[in-house]
Amino acid sequence: MSEEPLPQQDEETLLVTLSGDDRPGVTSTLFDAIAGVGAEVRDLQQVVVRGHLTLAMLLAAGPQTDQLDTVIRRVAHTLDLKAKIRRGTGDAPHRAAGRAAVVVIGAPLGAGAVAAISARVAGHGANIDRIRRLSRYPVTTIELDVSGAEVPRLRRELALEAAAHGVDIAVSAGGLDRRGRRLVVMDVDSTLIQQEVIELLADRCGRGPEVAAVTERAMRGELDFAESLRERVATLEGLDVAVLDDVRRSVVLTPGARTLVRTLTRLGFTVALVSGGFAEIVEPIAADLGIDLVEANHLEVAHGRLTGRVTGDVVDRAGKERALRRFAAEAGLPMSRTVAVGDGANDLDMLAAAGLGVAFNAKPVVREQAHAAVNVPYLDAVLFLLGITREEIEDADAADGTPTPAPPVPTSPALPTRFDPVSS
Repeated sequence: MSEEPLPQQDEETLLVTLSGDDRPGVTSTLFDAIAGVGAEVRDLQQVVVRGHLTLAMLLAAGPQTDQLDTVIRRVAHTLDLKAKIRRGTGDAPHRAAGRAAVVVIGAPLGAGAVAAISARVAGHGANIDRIRRLSRYPVTTIELDVSGAEVPRLRRELALEAAAHGVDIAVSAGGLDRRGRRLVVMDVDSTLIQQEVIELLADRCGRGPEVAAVTERAMRGELDFAESLRERVATLEGLDVAVLDDVRRSVVLTPGARTLVRTLTRLGFTVALVSGGFAEIVEPIAADLGIDLVEANHLEVAHGRLTGRVTGDVVDRAGKERALRRFAAEAGLPMSRTVAVGDGANDLDMLAAAGLGVAFNAKPVVREQAHAAVNVPYLDAVLFLLGITREEIEDADAADGTPTPAPPVPTSPALPTRFDPVSS
């Protein structure tokens, strides 16, 4: 197979930027005109923001460069576009090694945050090559395509800006690592659902506040999870097993949960639930969402009542990581192509082992150690971290007649943390 010759590095080129009101036919009219002088396109970027077009291109025309310059200016005048043309030589500069995708989520996303993030990227010695919007509601999300980045170090540096400006930032390896099939593993209590199931069960026997206090300490990492779980389950001794059905009906999905799972499934991703809660509650939730892979604890039952014990090994911090690795192996995926989402200290090993560990409305110790944090109450914001846009989600839903639920409207300036289940 013959190869095309590389462009001459001393060949004269035109860097052209056109801007103005967008309307149908602008791009075709321009390229029809410059085709007549034999122009070659070396680079091309176009974006439209609120009806305003910006078109940037790098062109070469050999001995016809002067004529190309004249044609561009004439067409720009005809289309009422502003034209900026800069002459130079050679092709576009080579990108520095070290590709990264930086996703920024804000509610709202302030200009000061964007300024600080871009300054930090520059200070890192990296360059922002492209920026695109992933969502405009219920949160504003942008993705920066960065070259010349050392991902772990840039992640640490941008975490400081995230904390200072109240935004969420995820830094992931770019290139092919950004594409292809993945395994997404989620915690359940206070992640996929809004409640802690053990507390709902404890409420049925009048021990809710006591158990909630122990749960809070365990999720902050102050107590051994397995020991605290046994202590909390012991309070359930004697409860009628029918209570499980009652609790199952009272569970409320986190807003965006159905949209997240539905979109991941469409993409051919493998989705799994790994919970320190109870299979008796988690498995029906998983079945409703079309999720086949579940790892959770099992409550012991005797004579129609809970015994206050769990059976088998406790799914604790280490157990969650083992489940993640097992699911990845079964799916034939390397750990670099796994995503884990959780909120408590018992999720830390799982989040650290995953290619991308996401702390979702998490305890401080988890936010500090995870690869990325999402502090808005919409679980489908995880999709933005993977480079999926809100428009793509809505278009896919519209294609098969599944309406994308509108996000709940906050009743105060602060974003809420509890919503009606219809918004999930």
